[in-house]
Amino acid sequence: MSNFILGLDVGTTSVKAVLIETDSRSVAATHSLPTDSDLSDSSGVKAKEQDTGRIIDSVNRCLSFLPADKLQRVSSIGLTGQMHGVLFWKAKSGCDWSNRDFFTARDTSQLITWQDGRCSSDFLSSLPKPDSHQSVATGFGCATIFWYMKHRPEFLEGFTAAGTIQDYVVSMLCGLDECVMTPQNAASWGFFNTSSNQWNENILKGAGFPLHLLPRCVSSGSLVGQTCSSWHGIPAGTPVGAALGDFQCSVYSCMSACTDAVLNISTSAQLTFTMPTDFKPPDSPEPSSSIAYFPYFDSLYLAVAASLNGGNVLATFVEMLTAWMRELGAEPADSCLYEKLINSALSQETSDLMVNPTILGERHNPLCLGQVTNISASNLSLGHVIRALCHGIVSNVTSMMPAERLQQAGVRRIVGSGSALARNEVLRQEVEKAFPQEMVYGQNADSAVGVAMVLCDRL
Repeated sequence: MSNFILGLDVGTTSVKAVLIETDSRSVAATHSLPTDSDLSDSSGVKAKEQDTGRIIDSVNRCLSFLPADKLQRVSSIGLTGQMHGVLFWKAKSGCDWSNRDFFTARDTSQLITWQDGRCSSDFLSSLPKPDSHQSVATGFGCATIFWYMKHRPEFLEGFTAAGTIQDYVVSMLCGLDECVMTPQNAASWGFFNTSSNQWNENILKGAGFPLHLLPRCVSSGSLVGQTCSSWHGIPAGTPVGAALGDFQCSVYSCMSACTDAVLNISTSAQLTFTMPTDFKPPDSPEPSSSIAYFPYFDSLYLAVAASLNGGNVLATFVEMLTAWMRELGAEPADSCLYEKLINSALSQETSDLMVNPTILGERHNPLCLGQVTNISASNLSLGHVIRALCHGIVSNVTSMMPAERLQQAGVRRIVGSGSALARNEVLRQEVEKAFPQEMVYGQNADSAVGVAMVLCDRL
């Protein structure tokens, strides 16, 4: 009988569990559930937090939907999830196993997510300069800890460990007295040097940072322990991998050759490819650069153009139209509105209307907001507007990482993935106009599948 690898993605809005058959590498079972864990912000500091207990409850419910007979034959467990964020807990009492077959959260903080906005640009500029090629932004774990040091130091005194939400789950599963983290998640916290794979301890110590909250780093793709108890029928003693970044795992799930690039357009948009084996990132951050370098596997890096503006721009346009229709007294039939908009643009092959869709700004240029230009009486139809909007989304990505850059890197094929690309033929048409490389679709990037495949390939 075949064994299975469990891949679990603890995401921003949902959790997803996947069982991969070890022999065939095929998906044997999968389930996902929304976490419904967002907390309202009454603090006035632009906080973005989630209820840890609800997230873990969602994990437990999600796993309960997988076939019990297959869970009993799980041979290893891989965790991935939302990067950058930070969760604090008491290492000796961070969860409750009294239910025997699953744990619940205990003695933890809320999860402060990657979307947290409490660290203003003035606050960030007051922090010491990191010894790293990556800048530090609001929502990054180390920046959030610095914020608590300054504004609520007593809050930190109640905790002995910190990590991402996926690191926390790994620690609880293995009964660890510390947090163990991979460079993929550590780099997303800031103040981590990916060349030496070490925290900037001297810099942080000089700023009074609580060094005991820094996780211990291990290599991406390695095992960190074994389950300390049976978990939803998975036997005690099952090997558990160190938690990985959701972006790296989503790329791993669909990039099959080093000459591939992956273009993902879902809520946001990312275009990425692997750098050569001898690539070393710059010594210091380049905040104005539209391309970032993320640690991948085996000392490799991904070159990433990560746009904040993707399918969310189209969703905002639909919401705006819907609100206008309501104001005019017309109740919209919401379910088919998106499809009608796409169809209107399919009959409009080009448009001279120009839409810069960066309504959320970009990390490298946060003040560059959206614009509509070249408006004339002849290009105001819905077909023109939607065609120009889709063209603008793709053009924004190519402005961050031009097609020539991909050609110079030896990219021969682009793997298209993501919900917005899958359901929007106009977006696909604009992508194919923008890139001379071969485009392939159908293999959606999936972090839960990716983390299971990492263990499948490395164990």
